[in-house]
Amino acid sequence: MADRTDTTPVLRDITLWTASLVRQFPELAEELAPGRRGPAGTPAGTAPGVRDDLIREERREALLLEQRHGLAVPGHGAAPIRLHVSDAIRDITDGVVELEEAVCARLTLPRPPRAGVIDRLRRLVTLLDRIAAHPDLARHVRDEIRRMARRCARTLGDTETIVRVSGRCPWCDSVSLRAFPDRRAVLCVNPACVCTDEVCGCQDDPAYRHLWPENRWEELSEASGTGTAEIEAAMDDPKETAC
Repeated sequence: MADRTDTTPVLRDITLWTASLVRQFPELAEELAPGRRGPAGTPAGTAPGVRDDLIREERREALLLEQRHGLAVPGHGAAPIRLHVSDAIRDITDGVVELEEAVCARLTLPRPPRAGVIDRLRRLVTLLDRIAAHPDLARHVRDEIRRMARRCARTLGDTETIVRVSGRCPWCDSVSLRAFPDRRAVLCVNPACVCTDEVCGCQDDPAYRHLWPENRWEELSEASGTGTAEIEAAMDDPKETAC
């Protein structure tokens, strides 16, 4: 069995991506019905019977989402449903359910009771100590949570503020350090950056980026030549130095 300290970076990533998903997933419900102007793409002169059929279909869709995923669509009565948002909600919900059940099965725990996405994610976080004993499971959880968090963010149209940070990445020696204020973390954005840790995500995932959370800024500062004051300024006042 691998030393549990080997999974520390992976567990840290799981915690950060889970926090992002917990914060943003409820916002999908707000994006599901953007207004009350009638079904999307429906001409103003649509026959009343056709329009009523569309509205009834959208109401059924909203009710199904509320029953299956625990998401109430604000004012859905006559608002168009954004199908790409609905698809994202379903994908993330099914993904979280399958992930929690897979983790419980691997850890020989009883099948988890039914719950909403947020509650399931929080239950997964409570299992991190046990997940740490299984590096392959930890990486799978990280990859799935990250995938779902990214889809959630893309669906919401979020664009993160990025601030250039001086100094060189301790792993690839490139000037590729960037502060991400929303995450309170510094990342190396060099896609070719690879470290020597065999369980690190950079070994098998081209999308992986090395990350230093707030409690490792001092360590990063010593290794990269970046001042902690500069990092803190980038986080607290990103508009002044945004890329």
